[in-house]
Amino acid sequence: MSLRRRDLLRRSLAGAAGAAGALLGRRARAAEDGHDAYAPHPGHARPTPVLHGAYGGHATPPPHLGAASLDAVLRPPAAEPGTGPRTRDVSLWVNEQPVDVAHDVRFEAWTYNGSVPGPILRANEGDELVVAFRNLGLHPHNVHFHGRHDVRFDGWQPIPAGGQETYRIRAEPFGLHPYHCHALPVSRHIARGLYGALLVDPPGGRPPAHEFVLVLCGFDLDGDGRNELYAWNGVAGFFSRFPIKVPAGELVRLYVLNMVSGDPVASFHLHAETFDVYRSGTGLEPDEHTDVVTLAQAERAILEFRLPSRGRYMFHPHQVHMAEAGAMGWFAAI
Repeated sequence: MSLRRRDLLRRSLAGAAGAAGALLGRRARAAEDGHDAYAPHPGHARPTPVLHGAYGGHATPPPHLGAASLDAVLRPPAAEPGTGPRTRDVSLWVNEQPVDVAHDVRFEAWTYNGSVPGPILRANEGDELVVAFRNLGLHPHNVHFHGRHDVRFDGWQPIPAGGQETYRIRAEPFGLHPYHCHALPVSRHIARGLYGALLVDPPGGRPPAHEFVLVLCGFDLDGDGRNELYAWNGVAGFFSRFPIKVPAGELVRLYVLNMVSGDPVASFHLHAETFDVYRSGTGLEPDEHTDVVTLAQAERAILEFRLPSRGRYMFHPHQVHMAEAGAMGWFAAI
């Protein structure tokens, strides 16, 4: 073998060894971080991923929260079938306050009624919502409802700090509608947490089901314009630690709303089952049947499904960086 060929071979072997060493080093560092690390699992022939804590990733909820802590923003008020429109009084106030969005993570939020997302509102199609709005914050704020209503109450006008306003909103059409602050810059006000869900029931209501509201939230923790944390209903990792329990075989209805600011698109994906999709909820016949639905900001869908067997069914956005940064959860069919 010539000197040149021996030199090339020596360099190739050294490069391969270096690449292998770098790969092992990356895996070692990943193991320390809990990413892409593998270890034998009792009873399994093949290795399974090892993560710190639960399967849902590194983000975990604050330890003081219990299984019912998010019920106010998860379980909607019961539907109230009626024979005609009625007037419903709603109180919404804005406060600028810190909220716990994960273990050891406190976010300087702007909130409706003290929470991110704001309270779930519910009405029948045609009801009049008389919304008494108060701005208890230090910045101009307001509340804007999606849907169809009198343009005089569209809610884009800023209400100064300490101010108040009354909005009269006709709840229509039936479906799922977001509400949010529309004061400028709107992107900042939404990113800080000023949004919520309005459920409008159709005439005669919908079939009985176990109903839940899931609002996807994003949190920019360092002010760089990018979200570092994601959550369903305001707390990262909450539904990983506390699965949503439903009876096996019974109808489940989800009201899913994407209010993440700064990411162009998100989605909802359900493992091991498929669902009917009612886009915006404004129809009574499903638009499609699938296992993943894609939503731009402020887009929403009503999803219906049954979980046939007892067990845990994962759900998350299929933008995996969102799932791994807090937006993964489980349904527990019991």
